[in-house]
Amino acid sequence: MEDRSSRIPRTLPVLHMGNVVMFPFLLMPLVVADEESKLVIDHALSNDKTLAFFLDKEAPEQGQHDYGTAVTILRMLRNQDGSISLLLQGTSRIRMQKIAQIEPFIMADVEIVGEPSTEDTEVHAYRNIAIELLDKIASEGNMVNREMIAGLSNIKQAGRVADIIAGNLEIPIKDRQKVLELVDLKARYAYLNECLAELIKQMRVENHIRSNIQLEMSEDQKRYYLREQMDAIRRELGESDEVSKEILKWRDLIEKTDLPDYVREVAFDELERLGTMQPASSEYGVIRNYLDWIVKVPWKVYSTDRLDLRKINSVLTKDHYGLEKPKERILEYIAVKKLRGQLKGPILCFVGPPGTGKTSIGKSVARALDRKFIRMSLGGIHDEAEIRGHRRTYIGAMPGKIITEIKKAGTANPVFMLDEIDKLGRDFRGDPASALLEVLDPEQNNSFVDNYLNLPFDLSEVMFITTANSLDTIPPPLRDRMEIIEFTSYLEHDKIQIARNYLIPKELDNNGLNTSIVRVHKSALQELIRYYGREAGVRTLQRNIGSIFRKIAKRVASGEELRLMIKASDVADYLGPRKYSLEIANRKPEVGVATGLAWTSYGGEILFCETTQMNGKGAIVLTGLLGEVMRESARIALSYLKANQEKLGIPEDAFDKKDIHIHFPAGGVPKEGPSAGITLTTALASLLTNKAVKHDIAMTGEVTLQGKVLPVGGIKEKMLAAKRAGIKKLILPLENKPGMADFEDDIMQGMEINYVSHVSEVLELVLDGGLKPTKAKPAPRKNKPKTKA
Repeated sequence: MEDRSSRIPRTLPVLHMGNVVMFPFLLMPLVVADEESKLVIDHALSNDKTLAFFLDKEAPEQGQHDYGTAVTILRMLRNQDGSISLLLQGTSRIRMQKIAQIEPFIMADVEIVGEPSTEDTEVHAYRNIAIELLDKIASEGNMVNREMIAGLSNIKQAGRVADIIAGNLEIPIKDRQKVLELVDLKARYAYLNECLAELIKQMRVENHIRSNIQLEMSEDQKRYYLREQMDAIRRELGESDEVSKEILKWRDLIEKTDLPDYVREVAFDELERLGTMQPASSEYGVIRNYLDWIVKVPWKVYSTDRLDLRKINSVLTKDHYGLEKPKERILEYIAVKKLRGQLKGPILCFVGPPGTGKTSIGKSVARALDRKFIRMSLGGIHDEAEIRGHRRTYIGAMPGKIITEIKKAGTANPVFMLDEIDKLGRDFRGDPASALLEVLDPEQNNSFVDNYLNLPFDLSEVMFITTANSLDTIPPPLRDRMEIIEFTSYLEHDKIQIARNYLIPKELDNNGLNTSIVRVHKSALQELIRYYGREAGVRTLQRNIGSIFRKIAKRVASGEELRLMIKASDVADYLGPRKYSLEIANRKPEVGVATGLAWTSYGGEILFCETTQMNGKGAIVLTGLLGEVMRESARIALSYLKANQEKLGIPEDAFDKKDIHIHFPAGGVPKEGPSAGITLTTALASLLTNKAVKHDIAMTGEVTLQGKVLPVGGIKEKMLAAKRAGIKKLILPLENKPGMADFEDDIMQGMEINYVSHVSEVLELVLDGGLKPTKAKPAPRKNKPKTKA
């Protein structure tokens, strides 16, 4: 309760009515039709679905009562007549402090009114009396369900029991508001018990009157009984009315549709219920909608897979350059299915930087297999019901997106892409990642149960493909159910081939041009890649090509006759000056500056570690928006250098009388991780020994207090970042060497890699002059006086 109320904003839109009082934690359906209330609902939905609910005073000009309830919108449905159906849930008592806005709807500053935490013996006595009075009310009539009374005994919070009783009984609206305003539990129960006693007296009087007076049958009751008799007569004569015709239509549709036996049985049971209801009943529409979903979901409809491996490989190669691992995995799946005849769909997870073809290859896979393609974005989803659906008891309930999208596709074995699975959210409405555990588990998804259908659906034939930029935010149980396939950054020659074969033809077509009007030279593509888009993928490259073509299309549309060859020297005329430069080309060996390598979810990056020292007392300053692990790496590097001060030739007063400042440029970008350990050690060693660091060597590796270099991750992306920056020499941990065997030849080509196991090897390689320590000056003796010459 505290967690939920703590998220309530200070200023809320106000939904006010003259005949409704909401209580905390209670659910209430509501229909609003006035324009002010619609604006309040739209404002709440566009923010955090929270609004303030207040009761109007008797005179409209008097405004609203001071006490109300903060409520959350659980469900919303816009009706055909313009009204809005809502399902609301109270979260906490609130007090209105002041009106912040009147037009076009009321906004008010509110204060949360906490529930008393202490409950003494007297409060428990009041509570027991209230439940006893409620039991008497149940004995006098059907106003209260006895199951509710039994449930109240299990609720520990006395305040919540009082709210539930007041919110579920037909007591006057002013009495409900009074109960809401009474925060003190003793006063609240005293007033509530008086209301219950008065209600019992009223019910006993009414029952006495009913027992002594013969009530006449109303006109509506007469019509109901006569209608039932007419229906019976029609059935005997073989005639049917509109309801009977609809029942026959549904029965015929259920029999003709190819449904599993357990689904057909449920459908006929629901149809029998439908036949006993009046069309005006709300439940009538609910059952009709449910039957419509049952007969339209493709329970046994499967598309036939294309099993020609050459054809599939041709389609995948035509649509995408490179990406050998995902292509090979799809071909393996089809080969096994071709030999075995039947196989469960694989669950693949494509992980890599943006723009590397993860989503687009999913479409190609569907086209190659001749299956339907479904894409569902998971980014920002917080509600578990988006996956599993809502139960039919809710107003406007419907299945989750898994079943909804499969129904739209019309087959039970599509290629289903779950995009951005690493960006799932979670809050009080549930955890979507946990709901996906059943969907993405090959041992469970053959009987996936959506909350709305409440029937097992076989997802085992669906080929699920998920995409992510990083595995760090995916929960381990979910990650364990997927086969991870990594997408790496593209090299320059890869991007040139992709631009020539895919991007340029696509942008020519998009802009109404052709190769007779404009062609792009290889030098122009190199210019675009190196100086106008520093990225792992090709999205920026495509945008830049499109921007050039649009400027040319404008000239063609103006009547110019053009035959252009875009070269490197022409790019600046279309896109302006260069956006990036090759960092290493503009650098030279410097003291206290080392080049490191970093991994991000958007690809690899190079980063520079700058150090300097000034007079002080041995303090260390760290800047550049560094995380805690990176700060610890700096302290470890400094401790290692202190411990090996004499061996490294570091002056004796370098630590005690000097302050050291460590900075990583691009201070607005967060930096975290242990892989900058040897970079920090190198920069500090260079600073303290006054030896320059070679500028054309980049490094990565974790360092320990003993100077050992430990392995790190993201090596492939870091190497690609170095190639993009023009760095050909790398220093990597020795324990990372076995994993390099799987790297493509294109990545390794032209790279000089030094594998190290100790930080002393690093310093020997990168410091100008190596590790030849300069002999430290001996400290002067204090006891012996100086002798004059």
